[in-house]
Amino acid sequence: MPPVRLLTLDPGHFHAALVQKEALPGVDPTVHVYAPLGPDLVAHLGRIAAFNGRAEQPTAWKLEVHAGDDFLERALREKPGDVVVLAGRNRDKIRRIHAALAAGLHVLADKPWVLVPEDLLLLAECVALARRSGLVAADILTERYEATSLLQRRLVGEAGIFGTIDPGTPDDPGVVMESVHGLIKSVAGAPLRRPTWFFDLDEQGEALTDVGVHLVDLVQWILRPESGIGIEELAIHAATRWPTVLTRDDFERITGTCDFPPWTAGYADSDRLHYPGNNRIDYSLGGVHVRLDIRWDRECPNGDTHYARFRGSRATVEIRDGEVYVTPRDPADADALRRDVEAVLGAPVDASVGERVGHEAHFAQVARRFLSDLANPSGVPAYEDERTLARYHVTAHGVALARGG
Repeated sequence: MPPVRLLTLDPGHFHAALVQKEALPGVDPTVHVYAPLGPDLVAHLGRIAAFNGRAEQPTAWKLEVHAGDDFLERALREKPGDVVVLAGRNRDKIRRIHAALAAGLHVLADKPWVLVPEDLLLLAECVALARRSGLVAADILTERYEATSLLQRRLVGEAGIFGTIDPGTPDDPGVVMESVHGLIKSVAGAPLRRPTWFFDLDEQGEALTDVGVHLVDLVQWILRPESGIGIEELAIHAATRWPTVLTRDDFERITGTCDFPPWTAGYADSDRLHYPGNNRIDYSLGGVHVRLDIRWDRECPNGDTHYARFRGSRATVEIRDGEVYVTPRDPADADALRRDVEAVLGAPVDASVGERVGHEAHFAQVARRFLSDLANPSGVPAYEDERTLARYHVTAHGVALARGG
């Protein structure tokens, strides 16, 4: 089988580079990059150069750069690769995905694919086009590879430990998740410089349509591990949004400029940016009530955080502070529950899910799974198509409701 050739398209997000943070077996080291000439492209090239130049396990990528405003048309005309890698601007991402699939190219695209409900029909066409054309179009769903999420999924799936899911109520949901990400952070050992368009809500999206994609996916992936989700099973009950306040100094530290861009006029004053990117959504999946809180904080000194709670008829399984906790619904059941968990998982627990690695390492795991799927596109379960449609239905309609639509 000839090596897979990557074509990186307009890499405006650091996730595009993280796909190449490690050497990928079976992938041609020459990668073609098509993008407009500007700071996003320069930042991407710098990250790849850093991977090639590091002291430990350096990569050996060779980049062929094609810069110009006609980058999309040129890339799809010349097609020097088999796989389009997309991670950047989100407003038109679904149209770029569709164009790549129509040109006969596989797609590995970072979330989000869709920001607004109006684009859900095109998403459905992309999913159908990939399926009937024998192509693989995959979301970069890194959180499925997090050790704590894998362990939570396994425990929730053990009826003898978890019981059955408690559907809860709108005020006391059976599933609760919270994700907090820092606007100021480091990536691959260097301070992250975000583009100013990151703060354009119509270009980047809000927390729910961005990071929230992972949470919605985890809910589906844990509750329905081997089946799809019908849109008719979803009901959105409430959604809200609120701001994170940044000073001009904060904004300069994040983007490199202290001037608030024109598109922030609706939420900026003379010296503060009231960035309305945070969301809460209450919805139900097959009658199970779910609450998601997704936040952008100014900075997370101890790193981004993830909380997840699934409440079962026998036990509650939680992720908090990077650990998994199993708590009996009946305190008198604690000793018996402990024995049952040990019988299923053995000890130490970490051995049951594999080695813990950092978030950045998950991109190589996603890429390796994607490369495996390329060898047999028809082997990708059809329920993954339904999951894709369902997760973007929740995020797009949720933000629309939070905005008053």
